[in-house]
Amino acid sequence: MIIISSTNRSRTSTQHRAINKDYYVTPIKPIESFLKEFEKSEDVFLHNPIILDPCAGGDNKHEMSYPKAIKDTYNDCNRLYTMDIREDSLANLKIDYLTYNTENIKPNVIITNPPFNLAIDIIEKALNDVADNGFVIMLLRLNFFGGKLRKPFFEKQMPKYCYVHSKRISFTDTGGTDSIEYCHMVWQKEYYPEFTQLKII
Repeated sequence: MIIISSTNRSRTSTQHRAINKDYYVTPIKPIESFLKEFEKSEDVFLHNPIILDPCAGGDNKHEMSYPKAIKDTYNDCNRLYTMDIREDSLANLKIDYLTYNTENIKPNVIITNPPFNLAIDIIEKALNDVADNGFVIMLLRLNFFGGKLRKPFFEKQMPKYCYVHSKRISFTDTGGTDSIEYCHMVWQKEYYPEFTQLKII
């Protein structure tokens, strides 16, 4: 991991409580399945890219999911930045990504499982922060495509790919699932097609 420094502008205590409540541990296997499928269409992970996970998570019982999956899949991945707003996270930086200036890095890939209530804000910032032709990858509910409030966003910035997980993802240590389908949505900077390519994995 690479440790980077910044000036931390904190959120209010109410916002912190909301984010902590929205923290779920993402299982490793679905991430690895996605990475292998994504590799068939785009080879960015094969070239030791600069990667940023802005909501890296992790705690005293769980590793950071995306860094773990990426390092297990691509052994030579050594340019990976991690940050998280939670103080108990394992991320290098305990920082609010939405207030962080990324001028000192230019990731080729920004990938994470964002808090649902902040997903649009995080995606829009990531599309601004990522390098030219870089990729923004977010684990989201499939029904994220719906909703009147998100329609204007998708009209401007439709993802290039959507990888739908056919097996429901469990975010609990007991393996329980809910009735929600999840997918990895993939945007490529400045490439916003009229239609998204869909793959079921």
